[in-house]
Amino acid sequence: MEGIIAIWQRDLLKFFRDKARLFGSFTMPILFLLIFGGGMSGSMETMMAGSMPEGAGEFNYVEFVFPGIVAMTLLMTSIFSAMSVIEDKDFGYMKEIMVSPISRVSIAVGKMLGSATIATIQGIMLFLLIPLLGLSYDIMALIQVIPFMFLLGCALSSLGLLFSSLINSTQGFQLTVQILVMPMIFLSGALFPVSNMPAWMDFIVKINPVTYGVDVMKKVMVDIENMSSTVMDAMGLNLTLFGRQLTIFEEVIFIVIFAFILVFLATVSFKRANA
Repeated sequence: MEGIIAIWQRDLLKFFRDKARLFGSFTMPILFLLIFGGGMSGSMETMMAGSMPEGAGEFNYVEFVFPGIVAMTLLMTSIFSAMSVIEDKDFGYMKEIMVSPISRVSIAVGKMLGSATIATIQGIMLFLLIPLLGLSYDIMALIQVIPFMFLLGCALSSLGLLFSSLINSTQGFQLTVQILVMPMIFLSGALFPVSNMPAWMDFIVKINPVTYGVDVMKKVMVDIENMSSTVMDAMGLNLTLFGRQLTIFEEVIFIVIFAFILVFLATVSFKRANA
């Protein structure tokens, strides 16, 4: 545990000392909020209003898309934070901790927890934009979603750690991850509902872990108790698998299983790559 905590703490210190990374990480989420929240909100709200029954109330697209932007931040930060493994190899730090009595499993877990914590912190910092955007999420809902943000960050950072253990250059890592990240964002329901898609695309949506993360975050943060089933369908909040609507608990279980599998694969790959 001391080794895990030491590596965890080191990654956190590196993050807070790197001011450019700290502020630069908000560029993409804020850009997406401006483009999708400001530029497309009118068109999306008009389109969604046509698919909702009378008396359902107004559809606030910014309120709908904000949890997706937070999930997108978790995805990008978690995966790209794992790139520090490649940097540690280049600067010789990895060789130093490899000759220490710390097990390689502990090194992999420490890296995963460090990346997930950084991603969660950045996701929480986005909450500061809520009053500026004129949104009104319940404070208890924001608190309740934080543990799940950390869980999703663990799963996604394990994915990044898996790639960083297989790729030896930062350029190759960035190119590979960028090819993976954008489809995971757009096919997750983060920016628009993913219902009524072609079968092959719907399959990708259902195996995408970010889909379940986005759905849980929206169900927790958005007031769905007062929504009808028709409205939830229009907003893409009735996620189904094999024709059965999934509950929040089932989606969390899926993320936990996904996280354990990726942690195992990342640890095995990490041990082989650094044997």
